[in-house]
Amino acid sequence: MSSIIRKFISPLLYSNINRVDRLNNTLVSNISGSARAYVQQTNTNTVDEIEEKESKQDLLYDTLYPGHITTSIFQKSLLAVGSGIAVFLNPARADMLCSLAETTGIPALRSIKRKMEEDPSGRQILKEKPVLTSETLDVDYLGSLPDGTLGKEHWRFLQDNGFSPDDRLPVNFIDDPELMYVMLRYRQCHDIVHTMLGMPPNMLGEVVVKWYEMVHTQLPMCTSAAILGPLRLGPKHRKKFRTGYLPYVYRAAPKAKNLMTIYYEKHWEQDLKEFRQEMNIEVAPALTKKTGRGTMTSSS
Repeated sequence: MSSIIRKFISPLLYSNINRVDRLNNTLVSNISGSARAYVQQTNTNTVDEIEEKESKQDLLYDTLYPGHITTSIFQKSLLAVGSGIAVFLNPARADMLCSLAETTGIPALRSIKRKMEEDPSGRQILKEKPVLTSETLDVDYLGSLPDGTLGKEHWRFLQDNGFSPDDRLPVNFIDDPELMYVMLRYRQCHDIVHTMLGMPPNMLGEVVVKWYEMVHTQLPMCTSAAILGPLRLGPKHRKKFRTGYLPYVYRAAPKAKNLMTIYYEKHWEQDLKEFRQEMNIEVAPALTKKTGRGTMTSSS
């Protein structure tokens, strides 16, 4: 698939992928984990000139939010186009996926923020701005909770897949602190959505979750992933998605409480079944197939 796309994409457009890589690596430069970033000049500079530019960028970054990177409209456009192509060629490129979301999602983020402001829990989230990192989320505590609780099942999801709350990349390219937080919240809650829906983090699971998130967020990144993701599924998984999971999303997602208005941290101790019922969240179906003995087993 990648070779076919390379053949038919114009050389100039395809070369933008490499330019986006260089731009992204240059722009997203965190120093000692402090997220102090700078935009490196493409022309040859003296040491003094570079230090002067870094100083100016540090001052600018300090005035908005930690990790913010000032980008022009042209740079945002370049990131959006190039990262979109790069993600299609390699969905594992989390950095490109994040760049695509941040450079195309402003209208959707404004809409999400309005919905959160209209909901009591959403307003509380916007006011308190909780974050999910290893410093704020006691993963060991989640593991100590009784089986069947939201916290324990999310702990199991993290442990089984080798995930950490720190795996989610910070937001860099959004020029509004409030919208930056909305994007960060969406990003950090993604794994909890997997837990709620009962979907594994494989390609099929990610496609189903992206379709569900698309209904709730209308983020262009989710829409692109939802539409293009099935093209990368194998024949068996594509059939499962088309006949089982897509009808499930159309049926269940519109009825559920908006994912961005759920204060998950206040429900860790709650029974997961009760939590799903309270939020009107229907667990994803476990598609089955007949075995040679006439019984039914989950289809992988």
